[in-house]
Formats: sequence, structure tokens, C-alpha cells
Amino acid sequence: MKVVAINGSPKNKGNTNRALEIVGAELRKQQIDFVILHIGNRVIRGCTACGLCKKNQDNKCSMNDDLNLIIPQLMEADGLILGSPVYYSGIAGTMKSFLDRLFYVSSANGNFFRHKVGAAICAVRRSGGLPTFQSLNNYFTYSEMFIPTSNYWNVIHGTVPGDVEQDGEGVQIARVLGKNMAWLLKVVELGKKEVPAPVAEKKEVTCFVR
Repeated sequence: MKVVAINGSPKNKGNTNRALEIVGAELRKQQIDFVILHIGNRVIRGCTACGLCKKNQDNKCSMNDDLNLIIPQLMEADGLILGSPVYYSGIAGTMKSFLDRLFYVSSANGNFFRHKVGAAICAVRRSGGLPTFQSLNNYFTYSEMFIPTSNYWNVIHGTVPGDVEQDGEGVQIARVLGKNMAWLLKVVELGKKEVPAPVAEKKEVTCFVR
């Protein structure tokens, strides 16, 4: 099994990356492959709502940037971890643009994230971590993914790189998240062999504007 983590911070080795490494260490202990992809420093613009990903049905975005290089790795993965710093109580801008396009391409192409395991964690100096964490989880719940939990909300605190190591509770949250994610991945894998998955329903879209 393999888990791919997305580092949405502009800093490659900042606190967001460290939080992901703590989670990943627990996954590796359970013989689960783990890799971090750093996208927070790339030039990734937001979705233009052109609809070509739905029309073309090729699992690609029409903008053909770094996102299309990453999609195949995520399609092959069994699990996904989203890591973001907190910007004004929300997801960092580049990460938000990346996720909006990524999950729309998935939705428009048969939902390739369905029944994968997804977890989120965010790094923050002081406050705004919980709304950011909830916003990251919205992508999972929309996509019929399975979400492992920890013993508190997945927020870790620090200002400069390395500060998160002093957040004992935050480190434990990340560690427990990794253990629970590894367990859930194995449960899902075994379950697929014994219990047939429910048939996917075609998305029904209702508009209340008359």
C-alpha cells in the first residue's frame, strides 16, 4: 500500500512538512509506502470552470501544469494526506487552487478518490487551525473517502520551522493519526476482499433557483 501526502506550504521543510513526516513515520512502521509531494511553492492557478476535464474524460486538467503530473500518482495511491499552513484562518492559496482543480477533475472523471483513505493536518502559529482543518476535510467528504481520526483535531502549532517539535500534544496528534490511518488502510484493504462495495450512484445535482 502507498500513501501520498501533499505539502501545501511555500516552505519545503517548514512545520507543515514536519507534521506530515510524523504521520508518515507511523505509516512506514506498518510497511506502508509514504511520499511527500511539495506543491506549495509551485505556480498553480485556480479552476477556470471551463469544463474540459468533464468533456475530455482523460483524468487531466485543461491547463496542463504540474497538477497533471501529480494526478497519476494520486490515482494509484491507497491513501492521501493533505497538509496546509493556516492563512487567514483558511487553506493556503496555492494549496486551495490545487485542491479545487484536483478534486473537480476527480469528480468529473468518475471520482477516482472514492473509497480511498484521506486525512488532513494543518500547521498554525496561534489560531485558525480548526476552520482550516474542516475545510480540508470537505474535499474528502464530498468524494466518498474514508477519514481516520486522532485523539484531537489535527492541528499542530509553531511559528518558525522546527517549533512544532515543542508542541507535545500536536506531535502526539500526528503520531496517533498515522497509527489510525495505517489501521484503517489495512481494514479497507481486507474489507474489499470480503464485502462488496456499494455501487456508485450517478451524482444528482439539484438547483433551487427557479
